[in-house]
Amino acid sequence: MTEHAERIALSTGITLNVVTAGDPAAPAILFLHGFPESHRTWRHQMAEFARDHFVVAPDQRGYADSDKPQDVEAYTPDKPVADALALMDHFGKDRFILAGHDWGGAVAWMAALLNPDRVERLIICNAPHPYIFQKTLIDDPVQRNASQYFRAFRDPAIERHIESIGMDQFFDTSFAPYVDPAKVAEEKPVYLAQWTKPGAMTPMFNWYRASSIVVPALDETPERPAFLDAPFPRMQMPTLVIWGMRDTALTPVQLEGLDCFVPALTVCKVDAGHFVTWEAPEIVNGAIREWLD
Repeated sequence: MTEHAERIALSTGITLNVVTAGDPAAPAILFLHGFPESHRTWRHQMAEFARDHFVVAPDQRGYADSDKPQDVEAYTPDKPVADALALMDHFGKDRFILAGHDWGGAVAWMAALLNPDRVERLIICNAPHPYIFQKTLIDDPVQRNASQYFRAFRDPAIERHIESIGMDQFFDTSFAPYVDPAKVAEEKPVYLAQWTKPGAMTPMFNWYRASSIVVPALDETPERPAFLDAPFPRMQMPTLVIWGMRDTALTPVQLEGLDCFVPALTVCKVDAGHFVTWEAPEIVNGAIREWLD
């Protein structure tokens, strides 16, 4: 696979670093990464699907080699959704397959819900459906406990804390516990190089701060968000959900009841952790290939 990387100025006012491969005339797959990564989340999938698709993987706003506005408002969910659509407009792709992991999956869920005319098929890897995620944060004590890092990342003191302990220790305490120990050594220098760029950490945390998701404290009885008691729209396109079942941040409870919101649902459960795309690339690629075929 021959990759091409370029910085692309979008109509949203943001310039993204974007990696592409494959024939630009072929059907397109847009790959969106999450925290705390970059386009490299999808490196194994890009190598596989560039054989018969045009594959597009940006560093999302606030990450790696893309623009990093420092204000929280720049990361409200509508902004990265608009980036994704504008990026595919740039390549002249009216319809495309959309794949997302972690925060990239949150963007993908929203983009597909709001733009079914653009998203032909949806691929989600360890990223919770918005209704189920909010419901489990209220009702499921295990998921609520697992998501307390969300509150820590929203805390304005987190950047000063990282400064005091050093980036190495932040990696070892906040990131390494969620990945396959055998593979984390390979990734560490890549992450540290990205995270130590000037102004790199605040934008990544601003994705958490800008989200409207309610993450209650463990001892809190929160007000129930109104949308949980109202009808929620169904997905209109075929959707593949691949889930690393050893994910300790987003537990498998996220799969329960998902078929109620996604009529054309296929679920693939994988013996892997949260970073399933690079922890179990052969299985992920095989599941996507079988589903597409």
